[in-house]
This record gives sequence, structure tokens and C-alpha cells, in this order.
Amino acid sequence: MLASVPIVLLIVLMVGLGWTAQQAGTTGIFIAAAVAAFSFETPARTLAVASAKGIWDAIPILYVIWPALLLYQIMNQSGGYDALRHGIARMSRNELFIIVALGWVFTSFLQGIDGFGTPIAVVAPLLVAFGMKPVYAVAIPIIAHIWAKFYGTLGVGWLATLQVVDLDAATVFSTGVQAALLIVIQAVLGGFAVVWLYGRWPAVRAGWPLVLIIAAIQGFGQVATVWIDPVLAAFLPATVALLALYPLSRWSRYSRPVEGITERPAMREDAHLDDRGAEPPMGTLTALAPYGLLTLLATGTSLIEPLRQFLDGPAVGWAFPAVATGLGVTTAATEQYSGLRFLSHPGATILLTALIVWMIFAGKGYFAQWAQRTGKAQPGVVWGLIASAVPASVPILAFLTMASIMKHSGQNTMLALGIAEVAPAYVFAFLANGIGVLGAFITSSSTSSQVLFSELQVTLARAKGLPEATILAAQSAGGAIGNAIAPANVVMGASTTGINGQEGAILRKTIPWTILAFVVTGVATVVLVLVTQ
Repeated sequence: MLASVPIVLLIVLMVGLGWTAQQAGTTGIFIAAAVAAFSFETPARTLAVASAKGIWDAIPILYVIWPALLLYQIMNQSGGYDALRHGIARMSRNELFIIVALGWVFTSFLQGIDGFGTPIAVVAPLLVAFGMKPVYAVAIPIIAHIWAKFYGTLGVGWLATLQVVDLDAATVFSTGVQAALLIVIQAVLGGFAVVWLYGRWPAVRAGWPLVLIIAAIQGFGQVATVWIDPVLAAFLPATVALLALYPLSRWSRYSRPVEGITERPAMREDAHLDDRGAEPPMGTLTALAPYGLLTLLATGTSLIEPLRQFLDGPAVGWAFPAVATGLGVTTAATEQYSGLRFLSHPGATILLTALIVWMIFAGKGYFAQWAQRTGKAQPGVVWGLIASAVPASVPILAFLTMASIMKHSGQNTMLALGIAEVAPAYVFAFLANGIGVLGAFITSSSTSSQVLFSELQVTLARAKGLPEATILAAQSAGGAIGNAIAPANVVMGASTTGINGQEGAILRKTIPWTILAFVVTGVATVVLVLVTQ
């Protein structure tokens, strides 16, 4: 009960009381530390080491946020987003189709090659430029790309799982296939969530064929690809779905303006495809070029093996001593904790893209031209970056520090063990993906959730006589689902859309989907247990 206090407090403060992420996160640190010290007998030395590790854990996320915000400032102050809005309006007259294409398909494609919140940081500002309210512009891509989290970033979650569990080849293969099957649920629910958030039930009636086609490509494409190479299980179907947008846009159902949707809660009242505004200083292709460059660099650095090995070489990490608590929770010493491969990290790709685009756009005079055409004085790229990135960095540091304190004091393990202790076998099977959700919420990472709880899940499955592969698959699916409420993702989206402090409003959009996905995945897990036992 005490181990759950920091998590419950975060949700209550942000969702119930409307506190900002900065306020809730910093408060959470002190609550987690107090519980650790007084209830888990965690000495000051262990708390200090855990806090230092938490700060270091935040660096890879900040390495994405700062370059992403730099690219955002460059695009925003040069008129690039308005140029994209104009071009998208010419591609299709169907606003629902465009929302699906940007908020779901393009976001998922980016997740296939780059993680650490990159899809949210890139797509959320695009949706705002298109006329979407910022809260929805963050919530939609967060929910929509969840299906690609576990096998995304070229299989990083899958590879992390294999590192922390010791299973035979048959169980490993069965885990991969069952995880992909459970993740089909996320693809379907994510697609319908996008259209429902856009225009409620009339949008669902208009968009259901499109949703089912895209979900089938993504979900079942991932299942099929797992049999070939799990590392490509998200990337390949996400790419196919992206390519499928062109023929789908020619379908008369989605090439003409959508009819019958009178309520568009996700869109600003003044947002219309025909709303041109000031003419941007660049064309659509020029505005798309940064994202084409980003995709090219990310794909090349991931798939070209010699280049990937070269970039993976340099790594920076700190040495930390072994620490323990009075209750016997020990953490081994490490010579290089969580080494940051700063050249192959997604942040490096975004930073290089932003610098190249900044240089070219400045050389062509786009910044001055856009300021003149809009009649608005721009703060400048650097000042705009500082103004948006600093407020976004504080809660990230706070959340990761709190997560590290909970991990080193044993609070995370106690939560998982407590769930298993009170749950009979089949109830535990239903709740197993909830442990994955919990891990992702605490650490803001599905990969970290796998590292944190995979081995424990396998141990609990053996103790309860449940199939190890199915429970581990549920953990994997739950770790992906939890990213819909991961504080770092919410903060990143809020910062790139200029709504710092409204993280609670975003969570109010994503929590219902998370609960629904958890319940449906739990039921599906029980079915798999019955089938495989």
C-alpha cells in the first residue's frame, strides 16, 4: 500500500487537482524518498545514488526533447508548419483521412525507426499546425503509436527482454508471437480512438473501413514479421501502412470532404481546410524535406550495419557503487551505468536534421520573410528553444529521479509481488499486463518496464503454474500500453505544442484508452493461457 502512494499521488495531483508536471513531479520525489527511507529502510547513501542515476536516466530523453524543440522552433518561425498545412489540404479534401494519416500512420512509421518520444515530438506540432487543439494533438499520436512500442525502434524492447530473461528457444519464439497477437488489440483500439477523439461516433461510422484496413496492415503485419525477424516487426508493417495511404486517398470515400460529422471536438473552431492565412515563403516539398531527411538519416543509421556499428562505438556512462537497503534490496555496482551512445541515439539524428534545416532556411531568408508576411516579431530560434525546453526538462528530471528511488528502494518489486500475492492464477494472468503498464508509467519507458519486471513475471508465472511465454507476452503488451500515460511522453508532447502545465488535461484523454486496452488485453491473456496450457 505504501509503495503505491507515489504513483497514486501523481495521478491525483495531475489529473484530479490539475497540478502541472513540474509541481507533481518534484512533489513525487519527496514522497517516494520518504516512503523509501521510513518504510523500506533505505539509507541516505542509497537515496543519493538512486537520485544520481535518475538524473542520468533523464539525459537520453532530454537528448530527444531539446533537438525536437529546436526543429519545432525552426519550422514554426520559418513558416514551415503553415506550408505543410497548405500542402496537406491539397492532398486530400477529407479531414478525417488527414488526421488518421498524420496522427496514426506517420507517427507509427516514426516509432518503427526512432523511439524515446520522437514520434510525439515530431507529429504533435504538425497536428497543431493543421488546426487541432494542442491537448488532442498530443493525446492522439501518444495513443496511436502504442502498437509499435514493443517492437519499434528496430526491436529495442524485444532485445531488452531477451537480455533479462533466461528462456529456451521455443519459449522465446512463443513469447514473440503471443506478444504480437496481443498487440493487435492496441492497433485496433488505437485506430478507433483516433477517429473517435476527432469526431465521436459519426467519425467512427465514417472511418471504420479505413481503421480496419490500417490496423490489419499494422497488427497482423507485425504478427507475420515476427516469424521472420522480430527486429523489423514494427518497421516493416508501419512502412507498408504508410505506402498504403496513397491508394486509400484515391478511394472516393476518403478523397472527398467528409460529411455528417457536425461535432469536431479535437479541432479548433476556426480550423478549416480552406483556411489559407498568410502565404508561407516555401512550398510543401520544402516543408516536408526536414522530415524526409530525418527519416533517411534514422533509417540509414539503423539499417546500414557498418555505419550503425561505427556510431554505436562511443558511449558515455558513469560508475556507481553497490548500494543496499535495510530490507535486503541490493543494487550491484556498475562501471558504466546506462551508457549513452550519443552518436547513434535518435537525438543525434534529430539534432543533425535541425542544424542542416536551420542553416538552409536561414540562407534562403525564410525566417525574415515569414515574420514580414505575418507581421509578428519572432523571438528567435535560440530564445524560443530555451523558453520551451527548460520548463519541459524539469519534470522529466523529477519523474526519472522518482522512478529510480522507487526501484532502488524495492517499491516497484513490492508492488508487483503484492499484485501476485493477492491474485489467484487466472486473476494474475488477467492482471499481468497491468504490471507492464505500471512499469511503463513509473519509468516512462516500455523498454525499462521490460528490464524492470520481465524476470519477475517469469518467476511468478512458474510459481502459479502459468505458461511463461503467455505471461511474458502480457508483460510486453502492458509495457507498451503504459506509454499512453507515461509522464515523460505527456510532458514532451505538451512542450512541443506550447501547453506546458496542461499535462493533466492530456492524461484525462489517454487514461480511459489505457484502462480499456488493459482490460481487453487481460481478457485476451486469459484466453491464451487456456489455449496454451
